[in-house]
Amino acid sequence: MKTPRIYIVEDEPLIVSTIETALRKNGYEIAGDADDYGSAIKDIEAIHPDLILLDIQLNGQQDGVDLAEILDDKQIPYVYLTSQTDPQTINRMKLTNPLGYIVKPFTEHSLRSQLDLAWHHHISKNPEFITLKSDGRMYRVNLNDILYLKAFDNYCYVHTTTRTHLVPHTLKHMLEELKGDQFVKTHRSYVVNINQVDAVQNNKLFLKTEPIPLSATQKSLVMSKLKRQ
Repeated sequence: MKTPRIYIVEDEPLIVSTIETALRKNGYEIAGDADDYGSAIKDIEAIHPDLILLDIQLNGQQDGVDLAEILDDKQIPYVYLTSQTDPQTINRMKLTNPLGYIVKPFTEHSLRSQLDLAWHHHISKNPEFITLKSDGRMYRVNLNDILYLKAFDNYCYVHTTTRTHLVPHTLKHMLEELKGDQFVKTHRSYVVNINQVDAVQNNKLFLKTEPIPLSATQKSLVMSKLKRQ
């Protein structure tokens, strides 16, 4: 399971530092942090983190529940950091859709276990996505919709079921980003989603769209992955 890149929205610097230290110690990547609504929105839209740790009390007029409503609209997963709060705020929180709640004060163990549980639940319910920059726009692409990738100098074509994206990354970089077991290099210029393969014949893989070259050096790896599907 992919470890999520976490963005922290919290107005107390000491708590931010404590969270970052604990999460890095346990292998998480910290995407950034903010202490107010406006900064958080700006960062989240630019950084595209996988998961938000969201405190209720923030600097400024807008609080964490206001931000949660935006995250719900954008379908960005988040976990509340909560403490004692007033009934009105609790009622507002009930109208949002967090993955879970982490109650302050928390221990390193409770922080990690609650995050792991929330993320696992999210992944089990939702196919994983990758964000691609193409044609000056950001696209959120379901990994299951990717057919194959083809190298093009220092760029890469990502062919999906609906369109083709030309992204400013090498094939090697994209394979590292995908990380899923369903993606395998079939040739020095190609990576294929093994779940999209319909047939294999000699030195070619057949997808729904077109044949993909299969090199002799990669054939045994590809065949072993196909047998596990």
